[in-house]
Amino acid sequence: MAGRWTRGWTTVLAHVQTWRPYTTSYPALVGLAGAAWAGGAGAGRPVVAAAAVALGWLSGHYLGDWFDRGLDAISKPQRPIPSGRLSADAAQAGGAVCATASAVLVVTANWAILPLFLLAMAGIVGYSRVFKKRGLSGNVSRGALTALAVVIGAMIARPAPPWSLLPVAAGLLLHDTASNLIGTVRDVDGDRTGGYRSVPVRHGVRHAVRLAAALYAGGLALVASAAGWAPRDAPGQVSLLAVAAGCGTAAFVPLLRSGPVIDARSALRAHEVLVAERLVLAAAVLAGAWGSVTATVVLVPVLMFSLVTQKLMRVGHEFPPAPAALVRKDPSA
Repeated sequence: MAGRWTRGWTTVLAHVQTWRPYTTSYPALVGLAGAAWAGGAGAGRPVVAAAAVALGWLSGHYLGDWFDRGLDAISKPQRPIPSGRLSADAAQAGGAVCATASAVLVVTANWAILPLFLLAMAGIVGYSRVFKKRGLSGNVSRGALTALAVVIGAMIARPAPPWSLLPVAAGLLLHDTASNLIGTVRDVDGDRTGGYRSVPVRHGVRHAVRLAAALYAGGLALVASAAGWAPRDAPGQVSLLAVAAGCGTAAFVPLLRSGPVIDARSALRAHEVLVAERLVLAAAVLAGAWGSVTATVVLVPVLMFSLVTQKLMRVGHEFPPAPAALVRKDPSA
């Protein structure tokens, strides 16, 4: 009985680790922000938008880990699939269940979303299967998924997204391309070993960081430009964007000062800041639609959840545990 309980808990924990709880608040907030910006009828539509986008994101984690299981076996053997705590079949099934649940939600809300949903699913597979190995195209495809997420969120609220959402979507595309690029700086050694031709593998980490910083700045500028069309609270949107920019500066400045060599843990710390920062960015879009007070009330608990779960889970997910020290018995004992 105890053995079954232990195995069951191990499996549950493996699924939770695959979800990366510290990231799941972000897609939910992006979907919510898209629905809020679009307005439309139906008080429950923003909740559906948040849930549908988050489920699609979880599907991407399952399928991405399934596609990356060979690379992870080399550089991150402690992860659920290569460690044997989660079978490859279970990961495929988890991805299929989450994708199906997301599809049901979006199609029930608006049939016109179906082509975008299928494009997003193709993007998830294409990112993991093709583009991730090929440098900047992988980073851009990853950013494009967030742009699709905010548009899908808007179309859950109303039949067609407003044109004023275009700079928001474009800004999120550039922002998440930059964030994903910093992730490749963290993974440069494993990617090189696995034959992945990421930007830092091909051109060096200094070039990758500078490119990411430029993309990040462009992304923030585009989201800021949308404040002129904010449905409700343009000053609130700009204020939260300023907070996001401060967080982004804290992430990028140490990397820009590091020179041609950046260790993986420094890159991880920068990415951890960006994981928190992008919640503030999504909340800024939400503030433009619902007001800064409401956006802050939504932001604070999800930000705390992300920070706490990052603290508890992130390092162990990204880096194998250090080998145990060899214990020698004292012969005089």
